[in-house]
Amino acid sequence: MDALVVVLAVLAALGLGGAAGFYLRATIASRRVRLAKDEASRILGEAEEQRKGILLEAKEEALKTHTSTEADLRERRSDLQRQERRLANREESLERRSENLDKREGKLAGGERDLEQREAEIDVLKRQEMVILENLSGLSANDARELLLRRSEESIQYEIAHRYRDAELQAKEEADQKARKIVTLAIHRLASDVVSETTVNVIPLPSDDMKGRLIGREGRNIRAIEAATGVDLIIDDTPEAVTISCFDPIRREVARRAISKLITDGRIHPARIEEVVAKANQEVEESIRVEGEKAVFDAMVHGVHPELVKLLGRLKYRYSYGENVLMHSVEVSLLSGMMAAEVGANVEVAKMGGLLHDIGKALTHEVEGPHAEIGAEVARKFNIPPAVEQAIGEHHSEEMGSIEAFLVSAADAISAARPGSRKDSLEHYVKRLEALEEVARSFPGVEKCFAIQAGREVRIVVKPDEIDDVTAAKLARDVVKKIEDTLVYPGLVKVIVIRETRTVEYAR
Repeated sequence: MDALVVVLAVLAALGLGGAAGFYLRATIASRRVRLAKDEASRILGEAEEQRKGILLEAKEEALKTHTSTEADLRERRSDLQRQERRLANREESLERRSENLDKREGKLAGGERDLEQREAEIDVLKRQEMVILENLSGLSANDARELLLRRSEESIQYEIAHRYRDAELQAKEEADQKARKIVTLAIHRLASDVVSETTVNVIPLPSDDMKGRLIGREGRNIRAIEAATGVDLIIDDTPEAVTISCFDPIRREVARRAISKLITDGRIHPARIEEVVAKANQEVEESIRVEGEKAVFDAMVHGVHPELVKLLGRLKYRYSYGENVLMHSVEVSLLSGMMAAEVGANVEVAKMGGLLHDIGKALTHEVEGPHAEIGAEVARKFNIPPAVEQAIGEHHSEEMGSIEAFLVSAADAISAARPGSRKDSLEHYVKRLEALEEVARSFPGVEKCFAIQAGREVRIVVKPDEIDDVTAAKLARDVVKKIEDTLVYPGLVKVIVIRETRTVEYAR
């Protein structure tokens, strides 16, 4: 019973405790709800205030935007109005221009019609004038045109010839200012570089039996001679003679001396041939040295290198157009020195240049190239003064850089041009004269022409009624140019045009 009471008491206490707890929790919850409502009311109030502020700001911003937009619209409207006015003005201007263009087109169309009518009238008048002119002149239009062109061409040629004569007169007037060069040019002659010289020697034999001995058994002697001397020994049907052929004159001279000694001695066999050829070589070398020293002494030139003296001596056996080259060199040296003394040039340079001007010919069989260039290289090798080297290298050049080179070239031409200095075949001589006369006769107005002085001068007699004094000067120049372009000739060719008018009357 007590336990039940206790249980009941406990249960009652628990019930009261639970009720008290529930009440307490309810009270707390209601307080929290009230606080939450108050907080929510406050938040809602603040939000409302913020909403009102935002709305106010939005209205103000919208008002500003509206105001700005209206201002922009007004400005754009005013721009559009201005553009519309400008476009309207342009349209009016274009309309006026279009009207003006239409008016001008109309005027131009009328002007074109007038021009066409006038051109047609002018064509008719031209044809009428052409018919009248042809009737008056007796010439057709083509004939008149050709006549006019021909007269114009003759007038132009006459003017050119007149200017050529004036230029020639002016050059002659200026001659006093260039005395040295003019005097040198006056005697200067261009020389041909073509060389034609003997390349064979003929050795007489005591009898034709000697030919067999020179040939030897199975040809051993002739082979030994050719091997030792470097020449070709020609034994043909020529009675009592054999021929030595070689481009090198020194070898040819050695062979000539050796064969002459073998013929005189009579002992001809390979060992003897070698011995005699060696001795002939020594004799020729000594002869070359002696001849070179003699040439230097005769030309009165000093300071020549001994090797150049030997090369000079080799020219003793060199011939050009039948003229001995060493004698020619000495002669050129003396002429160059005399002319240099007359015009005030360097005498020593001119004399040495004249003596050595053909030194390259001593080596043309061994070195390729023109003898003037070879000679200049040889002079440079042996320390010859540059002025002398220049004279040697330029003595066949068209442009020369010193007066001494001119003098050497002039002396070379003078020496080669003197009578008897060169030999030429009669056939070649006659052909050259005929070619010169044929060139002169090919020009209109030429009556006669004569090639004289071995083809170094051409005299042309012209018809005075066809060629006047001015045209005569042009004719001389044309003949010279045609000779230079079409002919090959040594030295200088002088062309003289002679115009002569004769009046004859008879007393009765």
